[in-house]
Amino acid sequence: MTEQARKRDAVATRQAFLDAAAKLFAERGFDRTTVRDIAKLAGVNQALLFRYFGSKEALFEEVIARSGREQLATTPPERLFSTSLRSMLEPGGRRNRALETYLRSSGSDGAAAAIRQEVGREYAGVLATLTDAPDAELRADLALAWLMGIALVREVTGKEPLAGADPDDICRLVLTAIKTLLERSE
Repeated sequence: MTEQARKRDAVATRQAFLDAAAKLFAERGFDRTTVRDIAKLAGVNQALLFRYFGSKEALFEEVIARSGREQLATTPPERLFSTSLRSMLEPGGRRNRALETYLRSSGSDGAAAAIRQEVGREYAGVLATLTDAPDAELRADLALAWLMGIALVREVTGKEPLAGADPDDICRLVLTAIKTLLERSE
């Protein structure tokens, strides 16, 4: 879609910004992603970013909130961890890059940090419902920390053997252990 055609379609322009920003924030993090680069990838004038979102930080907040909350809304609690893990391990463009975005931008302050914390609390809250252990919140935070650690080692640092490990092998090992952490005592 050309910029001229998109000018008349605010929804498409907004979506183009969100998609471009999600890709670049995941690849570079918040601080190393410029408004100019987002606009160029989206194929629109960078002034429109400020018109639709107000600031790069507000766009970042929406990217983080959109992907995280979409997964929370569409995934049953008992599948949240495995779905998050699988989507993080998917090769190429099919994967959900929310964790990479979150990790690569974790040094950023302000409202973006607040939205990351809020979405993290929401994930942990859902995971905590999977166990009846008295330390359910701690267990949920540990599960979330493990997920983020896998993303950090695999995607950000590229450390082997995890970076090149088969996603099925990772899932088999991690999901077996997570069942113990988040089990019910029944």
